Amino acid sequence: QVQLVESGGGLVQPGGSLRLSCAASGSIRFFNMGWYRQAPGKQRELVARQTTFGSTNYADFVKGRFTISRDHTNNTVCLQMNSLKPEDTAVYYCNAFMRQNYWGQGTQVTVSS
Repeated sequence: QVQLVESGGGLVQPGGSLRLSCAASGSIRFFNMGWYRQAPGKQRELVARQTTFGSTNYADFVKGRFTISRDHTNNTVCLQMNSLKPEDTAVYYCNAFMRQNYWGQGTQVTVSS
């Protein structure tokens, strides 16, 4: 079992950057880690994920703009978000998967001028 706490969300202008962090309560070494988002009135969707072996995949709408990374020393997963667009506005959730899903509470990202 693992508990996840996200941070780093906020208000940013279009074209700006944010870095989200997810702190895990224990080792993430054997978890597949990911970031999802949910906009008002929409379903939660995958943004990026990284397997325990370091393999990554990204949603088409963030390719080239977002980067996921993990740090096993500090048990954190980060999402670097560049060139943000208004349509990136959503609550972003950290996810850990090993036989079952674990979720953080989410962090709000608002992209607006």
